[in-house]
Amino acid sequence: MNSRKLFGLGGLLFASVLVTGSRANAVDLKGAWASDADNCAKVFVRKGAQIGFTDMSDVYGGGFIVEGDQIIGKFARCRIKARKDNGPDVNLIAACATDMMLSNVQFSLKALDADSVIRLFPGMEDMEIRYHRCPAT
Repeated sequence: MNSRKLFGLGGLLFASVLVTGSRANAVDLKGAWASDADNCAKVFVRKGAQIGFTDMSDVYGGGFIVEGDQIIGKFARCRIKARKDNGPDVNLIAACATDMMLSNVQFSLKALDADSVIRLFPGMEDMEIRYHRCPAT
């Protein structure tokens, strides 16, 4: 193996360690998130191995579920296309589909602690929604 290939392989290995290390500090969004922690059981229901929404979830404030690169709402399903973490701030671009349309949506979140985030709406500084991670039900 010549020195160019060895140097290229070493650079690739170093870059993968940097990416992996930086993802280790990323905000963990996995799970079910409700706008009112006291209403988790009224918003989400376990169906076998999966968690879903109750029929009346939107009456109790609603929420969302994050599984892998998916963000699932009661009326839409999104696939995360891009993610940028900056400390407690997380910016996501997601391709979302409803029964009627497809669109790209930006999600801006700020982690308050391991189980609480605020969704921010850029351009509307006074608008935010707080979400709490629900325990596995």
